[in-house]
Amino acid sequence: QVRLVESGGGSVQAGGSLRLSCAASGYTGSPYYMGWFRQAPGKGREAVARIDSDGRTIYADSVKGRFTISKDKAKNTLYLQMNSLKPEDTAKYYCATGNPAGKSLYAITWWVDAWVDNWGQGTQVTVSS
Repeated sequence: QVRLVESGGGSVQAGGSLRLSCAASGYTGSPYYMGWFRQAPGKGREAVARIDSDGRTIYADSVKGRFTISKDKAKNTLYLQMNSLKPEDTAKYYCATGNPAGKSLYAITWWVDAWVDNWGQGTQVTVSS
């Protein structure tokens, strides 16, 4: 019933920028958490950033200062502005939403994907040197 659709991925040169979008539908209300994960070939899924219902944000150290997560609550749309892109940012990026209700403190830790209730299909970001 809940659907998350990412867009905005593509290929850019190092130092360039992209903005990813995630349109959420099927919710009766806004999810408490919205965030982004990424997965590069041969690597596990990595938490990138998360924003909660109050607008509080957290970022992986590898992207802090370069990426900005934001949302339009009225439109149930999540964004990830990515600046100063590096080749190591190359990955498939996934939108995720979730609710902390009934989950343990560990499970809702931002970098653990156990907080996620719904996933998008992913959008590819490729950064060339």
